[in-house]
Amino acid sequence: MAVGPSAPVTAAVTETRAAIAQALGAQHLQLSDPQVPFRPPESPRLMAAPRAVYQVVLPQDPAHGFVSVYEFPDAAAASEAGEEQASYIASGPGRVQFVPDSRFVLRQLGPTLIFFAWSPANSPDPQTAAIQQALETVGEGITVPS
Repeated sequence: MAVGPSAPVTAAVTETRAAIAQALGAQHLQLSDPQVPFRPPESPRLMAAPRAVYQVVLPQDPAHGFVSVYEFPDAAAASEAGEEQASYIASGPGRVQFVPDSRFVLRQLGPTLIFFAWSPANSPDPQTAAIQQALETVGEGITVPS
């Protein structure tokens, strides 16, 4: 598993990273490149897509705060992949890969998808909730069924 992007970062991913960093900055949070490998549970389309992983700096929880950005050929393909990921997370095989109180942020910005998951019960840094709030201002939301 690579620490950084799985493929060369394109203009679309660079623009998405900038939008994420701006939204996080409004919450006084900083986006950085991760120092350890990370890959969240993914549906088949997300597994196959080029991706970049970033990490929000959480002083009280340096092992979490990962934000994944996936790129697709166009917005329609990103939308389809986002719906697939939402269904996967809600499915039995997807659900068991997350702790019971997990919260999910799945957003589409043009041809990219943004994914972030966190657990209030397992997040020692109180700023983790602010990551969700910030990301919910970027792009269009894709609802993960309960």
